[in-house]
Amino acid sequence: MKNSNTQNQRIAKMTFATVYPLYLAKIEKKGRSKNELDQVITWLTGFDDNKLQELINENVTFETFFHQATLNPNAYLITGVICGIRVEEIEEPLTQQIRYLDKLVDELAKGKKMEKILRGS
Repeated sequence: MKNSNTQNQRIAKMTFATVYPLYLAKIEKKGRSKNELDQVITWLTGFDDNKLQELINENVTFETFFHQATLNPNAYLITGVICGIRVEEIEEPLTQQIRYLDKLVDELAKGKKMEKILRGS
């Protein structure tokens, strides 16, 4: 699936610190916790809680955020539709990684069990 280069760049330049509170509000509204959100992010990126908070405080872009991440080797198991696009068909690696995170947050908000969200853990 091709996204426009402009759209990919716009997504890459968004700051994680701006989006994180939106993720948190989305999952808390559905009865999930900040700890669960952080666990999902840690699973995908390899960041610990301190590093995650440091990146939020530094107001890094998604590009920097994922550049510093060590993507979980099972991330490729994240499939499905997010924003009308199948995540497994996204060709731009950074955009795909961001959509992986969006998909995990959606699954958390939809009440999926943590062991299902954290594929192969």
